[in-house]
Amino acid sequence: MMHIDMKKLVGLFLILFLYIPSLWAQEVHIKFLITSDVHGNYFPYNFITQEGWEGSLARVYSYVEQQRKALNNQVVLLDNGDILQGQPTAYYSNFIDTVSPHITSSVMNYMKYDIGNVGNHDVETGRSVMGRWIRECNFPVLGANIMDETTHVSYLRPYEIIQRGGVKIAILGMITPAIPVWLPQNLWKGLYFDDMEKTAQKWVKIIQEEEQPDVLIGIFHAGKEPRQMGEYLDNASMLVAQNVPGFDVVMFGHDHQKACEKVDNIAGDSVLIINPANNAFFLGDVDIKLTYDQNSLIDKEVEGKLVDLRKTEVSKDFMKHFDQEFNTIKDFVSAKIGEFSTTISTRDAYFGSSAFIDLIHNLQLDISKADISFVAPLSFDAQIDKGDVFVSDMFNLYKYENMLYVMELSGQEIKDFLEMSYSQWINQMKSSEDHLLLLKEERTGSDERTVFKYFSYNFDSAAGIIYDVDVTQSQGNMIHIKSMADGTPFDLTKTYKVALNSYRGNGGGELLTKGAGIPHDELTSRIVYATDKDLRYYLMETIRKQGKIDPKPLNQWKFIPEEWTIPAAKRDYKLLFGAEK
Repeated sequence: MMHIDMKKLVGLFLILFLYIPSLWAQEVHIKFLITSDVHGNYFPYNFITQEGWEGSLARVYSYVEQQRKALNNQVVLLDNGDILQGQPTAYYSNFIDTVSPHITSSVMNYMKYDIGNVGNHDVETGRSVMGRWIRECNFPVLGANIMDETTHVSYLRPYEIIQRGGVKIAILGMITPAIPVWLPQNLWKGLYFDDMEKTAQKWVKIIQEEEQPDVLIGIFHAGKEPRQMGEYLDNASMLVAQNVPGFDVVMFGHDHQKACEKVDNIAGDSVLIINPANNAFFLGDVDIKLTYDQNSLIDKEVEGKLVDLRKTEVSKDFMKHFDQEFNTIKDFVSAKIGEFSTTISTRDAYFGSSAFIDLIHNLQLDISKADISFVAPLSFDAQIDKGDVFVSDMFNLYKYENMLYVMELSGQEIKDFLEMSYSQWINQMKSSEDHLLLLKEERTGSDERTVFKYFSYNFDSAAGIIYDVDVTQSQGNMIHIKSMADGTPFDLTKTYKVALNSYRGNGGGELLTKGAGIPHDELTSRIVYATDKDLRYYLMETIRKQGKIDPKPLNQWKFIPEEWTIPAAKRDYKLLFGAEK
């Protein structure tokens, strides 16, 4: 009979216990998929250009379903806001058919989103539209720093706890607090927006003490690079990731800039930050693998990547399910509203008076009866062709759901406003060979965010006055206003009625505050008229009434000296658009 040495046997078990815990450790794999800044791109079709489109939630859904099958539904699907604005799909449910279920919530419910977050363009639709969308969603929509003015508590859920494979996951949602800089108060009346870092400090402590989650995710509708907007700090996502310990992942958006990297926080821990940019071209894909030993978490691995969905096969089930909604939107945008006698393009708007921008100037002046109008190109490279004009063209003519304001400004404030606008737009030329436009030294793409040093939607020109822009001068000495458009004198001390959009009128771009020197809290008192519908609606109605429009440049302003600026404009035009001006 074989003798068993019990001491050796116990020793062997002790070695196994101490050195081979993996024999009984359990690993759980969870995948987080994130969309951000979808901007109404639910279908693989651009309803503005009326052609096929690479970005869409129909492609996202194909990828999501593949991952759900591969991982036995250990997948968490998140959206980071700005989903209610951009394409006519969202606009139709927001403002045209307000009785049927909102297409955005219907799509998100069909895709089985787990969590949503609020973006600034979602707030821009107004509390009624935003509230309707949130109520119809079968999942929580977060907003820890969206505060109720009366109760001073979060208007929406600050965070949500979800479970996957026995793993406890906490998700904290926030928005950039700079909403009051961009949007009229009537759109967010009764609310205010707290600082992101302060809010995160508060809620992370609560979450850690009361929930003790295995994983903490931040989902923030704010960009990576912080910028001060009046009293508000915009784009504070990186600051939160670095300065508020506890997050495993910070998913962010708003700035439309792809990102996927790891950073260290002040506690020395690694945090994955990820941003899939806009229009559902890319998807954020985060894998978290957790190892447990007898219910104790002993290891956590976090990896992320951006998935290019532009060639992903469209979900046939998705398209079949939303076939009726797709056709309804297609019929809506295909309705004729008028006729243009010539083709107009925003390309011309960067180099002088243009038919595209001056059409909006004329319509703003006609609608508001103001003395002067301010307008910037809202789309980098938009064109409306000669001939029949359709509802779809109106989303090219005017990209956002801004209201129309009339504000009282002095002649000096008008000049100073334009000085700042052109200083961000125009390079100070030292010789005839210099660039006319103020461009980035390293240009990585072909849109306004990668070409221009500043955002082109802040390149306001004026109508109603005759002026020159001297490109050899710096801010303060560039603008030379000669007269009003009718030839009467322009007076720096006189008060004028100025038509402009609500984004600008609320301080967006800081042309009124930093440029004209008007305190932000004084802007509201300067507003003497505001429309109750978005500017695109009034532009559409005006074109319908007039029937045939003959867009032409007003030629009320120009760059000087022309012997420098005209050749420079031709060079820069070719640089930007690859064609001759």
